[in-house]
Amino acid sequence: MSEKSIEQPKVRREVYELSLLFEISQTLDHSMDLGQVMDSISDAMAEHMGLLRGTITLFNRDTGEIMIEAAHGMSAKQRQKGRYRLGEGVTGQVVQTGKPAVIPHIHQHPQFLDRTGARHGLKKDISFICVPIKIADEVVGSLSADRLFTSHESLQEDLRLLSVIAHMIAQSVRMRQQALEEQEQLREENKRLQNSLKDRFRPSNIIGSSKAMQNVYDMIFQVSQSNTTVLIRGESGTGKELVASAIHYNSMRAKMPFVKVNCAALPETVIESELFGHEKGAFTGALNQRKGRFEIAHGGTIFLDEIGDLSPTTQVKLLRVLQEREFERVGGNQTLKCDVRVLAATNRDLESLIKSGSFRQDLYYRLNVFPIHVPPLRDRSTDILLLANAFAEKYSQMSHKRIKRISTPAIDMLMSYHWPGNVRELENCIERAVLLSDNEVIHGHNLPPTLQTAESSGTVFKGTLPETLKSLERELIIEALKNSKGNRARAARALGISERLMGLRVKSYGIDPKRFKAKA
Repeated sequence: MSEKSIEQPKVRREVYELSLLFEISQTLDHSMDLGQVMDSISDAMAEHMGLLRGTITLFNRDTGEIMIEAAHGMSAKQRQKGRYRLGEGVTGQVVQTGKPAVIPHIHQHPQFLDRTGARHGLKKDISFICVPIKIADEVVGSLSADRLFTSHESLQEDLRLLSVIAHMIAQSVRMRQQALEEQEQLREENKRLQNSLKDRFRPSNIIGSSKAMQNVYDMIFQVSQSNTTVLIRGESGTGKELVASAIHYNSMRAKMPFVKVNCAALPETVIESELFGHEKGAFTGALNQRKGRFEIAHGGTIFLDEIGDLSPTTQVKLLRVLQEREFERVGGNQTLKCDVRVLAATNRDLESLIKSGSFRQDLYYRLNVFPIHVPPLRDRSTDILLLANAFAEKYSQMSHKRIKRISTPAIDMLMSYHWPGNVRELENCIERAVLLSDNEVIHGHNLPPTLQTAESSGTVFKGTLPETLKSLERELIIEALKNSKGNRARAARALGISERLMGLRVKSYGIDPKRFKAKA
């Protein structure tokens, strides 16, 4: 073979290498943003070098993870799978050592992981070349390529060319690496700040960290800074008044009055005077003019608890206050203006009250602008121990007793109970237990009988079902004979059995009906 024929392939290779490097340099001159230029670089490499796939990975110094940032010949799903640790697989070793790797036959190499699955099922003889992307002595990522195996000499030529390209794009990779690391830091900082804000905003008067209560805290946060009317709903004892307090004291009206009114505790003849005030002589006993709760709360917040118990007449006046922000005192004709935020609460089913005609629908819509549902304690079981510990500390200080802990059996009893009275019932139980404790520990026997289990109270049932049924039948027959004053026929009719069956049961159980007969 002549020297000229040998030189021709070499010249052609140098030409396409120069063309490729020139195209990449022009692409990098256009933009240093790796995300924008990588597709163009990958396409150029694939066209000039005949590559099947090409990837650029970035090393995240904070997480220690190597991720595919850009790729040619891979789907987005495959790129997501391409994550490595330092020293893991061929890519991990290249980034860790800073030395390039050439794998002539990937199917024969045990350390080639193919974590992306891009080569799965390929029967062709694939070669893999991976070079580090370095700035000074620091490895910031890697550049790799797949190609069909032709010869070891051509692999070495591709290795040299990839090393040059890696050096050219190193600065872009570094900029992209720094940007991604900064984004990750910002995400972490944002997450930390959000958690910090949640902890800071969590009302100090409310205890609980369950998901159900987090939703309540979020709604309190959303509505506090506005003047919106809030309807707080939930079962009795869930802490609706605490939610109302949290809304007021985290609002712009926090320094103004917070007036509470229990609508169920006031009789119908008094409620209007309490809410709107009265003039002197308006009714018997009205010796002086009196300001109502709405006047007292001017500029602040009024909390109307048990709103579902208001009388129809009072509902009409309250509707006017909500619509017009004005009212008259009882017995007066002067219209008074008020700037008051209304918070209402109820444990009743207002929708059912509307259907029955005992609650005005228009008032309901005025109150239900921003509803907040306070969950029952049974739906926030993870908060039970937090509440129990807080109440134990509170009442131990009030009663001048030292309570160090709640025993495990007592904790089991607290967690297994269904708490129909919610947080209020739990608080009363802990207060009682603190008073009964005599050794700095709240034990299971210090809790009320309603919380006691058969095991803790030693009352586990030991009888069989037939024995229990016989005992119950005997008690029912004796009770029927007592009521009929010993008359077996009347007792049988009361129990819905025949006189014959009654006679057999009386004889079987050894019952003497005569002792139940009335004395003359």
